[in-house]
Amino acid sequence: MSKKGRVLVAMSGGIDSSVAAIMLHEQGYEVVGITMKTWDYASSGGSKKETGCCSLDSINDARSIAVRFGFPHYILDIRGEFGEHVIDNFVDEYLAGRTPNPCVMCNTHIKWEALLKRADMLNCEFIATGHYAKVRMENNRAVISRGLDHSKDQSYVLWGVTQECLTRTMFPVVGFEKSVIKQMARDMDLHELANKSESYEICFIPDNDYRALLRNRVEGLDARLDGGDFVNRDGKKLGNHKGYPFYTIGQRKGLDVAFGEPMYVTEIRPDSNTVVLGTLEDLQQQQMTVRNINLVKYSSIDAPMTALTKIRYKDAGALSTIEQNEDGMKVTFHQPVTGIAPGQSAVFYEGDDVIGGGVIQRSEQPFGL
Repeated sequence: MSKKGRVLVAMSGGIDSSVAAIMLHEQGYEVVGITMKTWDYASSGGSKKETGCCSLDSINDARSIAVRFGFPHYILDIRGEFGEHVIDNFVDEYLAGRTPNPCVMCNTHIKWEALLKRADMLNCEFIATGHYAKVRMENNRAVISRGLDHSKDQSYVLWGVTQECLTRTMFPVVGFEKSVIKQMARDMDLHELANKSESYEICFIPDNDYRALLRNRVEGLDARLDGGDFVNRDGKKLGNHKGYPFYTIGQRKGLDVAFGEPMYVTEIRPDSNTVVLGTLEDLQQQQMTVRNINLVKYSSIDAPMTALTKIRYKDAGALSTIEQNEDGMKVTFHQPVTGIAPGQSAVFYEGDDVIGGGVIQRSEQPFGL
């Protein structure tokens, strides 16, 4: 065994995880590559060819890298776990009128737990991925922070990873800009990898059409929900919609009704199959409750503290006061923010460090389901 240790590297077939594996290999670690098969493309209802980190092409790309650089590679079939914890949850959340983030669910409930289990089976001390985030030990806790390339930062989707997993995790590419990673691949004579396009779609929705997935997995969805009411905040009917799960908070396009002024989805009421519309000003809120909290930097928040809170992946964040209570985390923004969507992740930052995160909550029962 290498003096530096044995590391299990999650290889998606993309440039970041491939370069991460090669970097560790060349640094003297004993690398074991692993690629996770997470879903069956045919079950998604998609019409295009298989894409993204779960495709056969991606698995073959990862395997070819391992063969070329001389380290072992395994394929891990976790389709059952992924379907239960990620895809089923994705569907259930939309039926509950919420907007889920499946990447967070995958990281929290699937990827790291599966990696840790297999790392132990393969006698690997460490786990590594191609994520753009930093991890360090401070006060006996593993702390995640934003990487050098903020435009590629992925700390937001890692808030749910446990301390047990983080203490054994490495992020080899975090100290480099994406352009440098691509040049590294070219220098390794991996030109096809360097030129490989990145997929920003949800891996099990390759057409980027979540509505098709819902229709494919929920029988009779259109028949039961088509024709629900659009109303304003005073309850006045404005028109009819195609079913509440097909709309998200903040949506303006695709409402298929002319209103004479820009209108946005401000609330979704599953119990009555109602979608509330309003102005951009109506989307602004200053408080929210966040549940399913996982704290990263601290073991508890004993007093109100100021934090930068992000309410979606591409959100720049806004200053807020966070206060932990028996319901989770009460968040009060210093200025109103636009488009707080139940089901999305809220992540709290202290500088570049992730304090913790959770899920923006609301509890309602689906209509007619």
